[in-house]
Amino acid sequence: MQPSLSVKAALVSLCLLLTLLGIWTVATKPAASGTASVATLTPEEIEYQKMLGKDPAAGQGAANASGFPTPAQFAATAWKHLSNPVYDNGPNDKGILIQLGHSLARVALGFLLACLVALPLGFVIGMSPLLARSLDPFIQVLKPISPLAWMPLALYTIKDSSTSGIFVIFICSVWPMLLNTAFGVASVKRDWLNVARTLEVSPLRKAFLVILPAAAPTILTGMRISMGIAWLVIVAAEMLVGGTGIGYFVWNEWNNLSLSNVLFAILVIGVVGMLLDLVFATLQKAVTYVE
Repeated sequence: MQPSLSVKAALVSLCLLLTLLGIWTVATKPAASGTASVATLTPEEIEYQKMLGKDPAAGQGAANASGFPTPAQFAATAWKHLSNPVYDNGPNDKGILIQLGHSLARVALGFLLACLVALPLGFVIGMSPLLARSLDPFIQVLKPISPLAWMPLALYTIKDSSTSGIFVIFICSVWPMLLNTAFGVASVKRDWLNVARTLEVSPLRKAFLVILPAAAPTILTGMRISMGIAWLVIVAAEMLVGGTGIGYFVWNEWNNLSLSNVLFAILVIGVVGMLLDLVFATLQKAVTYVE
């Protein structure tokens, strides 16, 4: 029996992963002359090397040529975080699940506010060509603006870093949902609308029983894109505003020169983003229909 495409893809992915791990291991191989070079360095140079994440006096077992963590060091860091993910030792020392919880809460609230604005407005725009043309210049001007460009204005007016982060998520999530909703509603087949008009279906029933099911795949596509952008933006926003969150965790660990923690946080961000996208992909598949 021929192996399925999924099995072949899994094998290729595994080979790529092993290749990357092999390159990583070779690139971070401990320096052969790690301890011998200590004698040639001044105390100031040794201290400078430690500030760069390197420890010339640590010996061959811990030091490496680049100061970049080895796969074994990364695995030890990941196990440390995963074995106790909810500890709280103060403002700058919280478990990874606590940091993720703060980030996901901000994303969820900003995304929900964007849904409350973008979905109804997108419906109205999609059903009104006049309104669509009237609002299009404003949308095209506001849509390309980086969400982080709104952060100084949000901090000045709102005067709260956490709420400002939620506002940034809102402003970056609105546009994909708004445009996709308007496009999906405007693209509903005229034949279906004509049948509803012939049967004298009320506007409310037509919106929920004809237009919404027909436009649902496109609407979910916009929501999926918005969630991906929101998860990207919250990390950068938390780096700026500080406090709590996975973005602040990355920035704080960089300031501590802990590259192992930074790499672990990057992996967590990627995995959570993949899971969020998988949720919306499942919802999109559930509402997709075949004509």
